[in-house]
Order: sequence, then structure tokens, then C-alpha cells
Amino acid sequence: MSRSQAARTLTFLTIAFLSVPSLSHAASPTTKLGRGLANIITGWVEIPKRIAETSNTEGMAAGLTWGLLRGMGHGFVRTAAGFYEFFTFPFPAPPDYEPVIQPEFVFWEESSAVP
Repeated sequence: MSRSQAARTLTFLTIAFLSVPSLSHAASPTTKLGRGLANIITGWVEIPKRIAETSNTEGMAAGLTWGLLRGMGHGFVRTAAGFYEFFTFPFPAPPDYEPVIQPEFVFWEESSAVP
């Protein structure tokens, strides 16, 4: 791994780690901003996640077709939610800075971003 690749990886991991709020803290504008940024950056991860999920439950052919479509839909919704939260972070909408989609982050279990 070259130095520039290592630096980019470290930067990405630092941003991802810092954008995940502590579960013990109440939601705030900063939490909403970080959640939005994390979902903008990681929205594309829904594609391989849904391909693998569908392949495991319904077979490889379904994973490569239906899983791909599901991933693209979920990825679009997660990225759009990220942009919404990023640009509206100063405002408590939804109330108390609650997340727009569940789970808050792509790496958490089951998503409610249903395309």
C-alpha cells in the first residue's frame, strides 16, 4: 500500500469513526451533520450489501439481479437522506434531530430505506 493510499484510508476511517455518534449522547445538530456526512460517503455500500444479502437468501442469480436493484435503490435513498441531513443539520426536523432512516448507518442491521 502506497503512502497516499494509506493516508486516504486513514482519513476516511477517521471521518467515518468521528461521524458515528455515541449512543449515550442525545441527538444534536452536530450528530445530524455527522450522520448526514457518513451516509453521503457510505451510501454506495448498500449495493454490495444487498447483493450479498439477496444471494445468501435467494441464490446467486437473484443476488446479481434483484440484489443489485435493491442495492441501488437503498443506496440512493441512504445518500439522499445523507444530503438532507447534511443541509438541514441546524434545524430540528425531524423533531429532536432524529434520523430520517433506520438504521442510522449502513453498517448497522436491517435498513428501513425500502425502495
